[in-house]
Amino acid sequence: MKTLRNSVQLIGNVGEDPKTHKFENGMLVSRFSLATNETFFKDGEKVQEAQWHQIVAWNKQAELTSKYICKGKEIAVNGKLTYKSYDNEAGEKRCITEILVNEILLLGNPILEK
Repeated sequence: MKTLRNSVQLIGNVGEDPKTHKFENGMLVSRFSLATNETFFKDGEKVQEAQWHQIVAWNKQAELTSKYICKGKEIAVNGKLTYKSYDNEAGEKRCITEILVNEILLLGNPILEK
């Protein structure tokens, strides 16, 4: 059960092409959004709702992300939740929740691959 702490598994579609950055020290980071869909019935009508998640991948995972993932690709992500907060230019506090990737699995249509 120890490995279940702060563990996230999502399956969804990539919302934008990953943005990858290489630092001077050689480390690589890739960021993109992932949409997960939930379908339910409300007042007898089928409703589909998307939840958006910010995904962050480092080093080897970032390299794979930049090579094989593009907007619309269906993927599975295993990672952990991270939280950050900062003050914007107006002095307002902003909070960010991100999924820090441990593993990515390519799913869906291979035609969408880069």
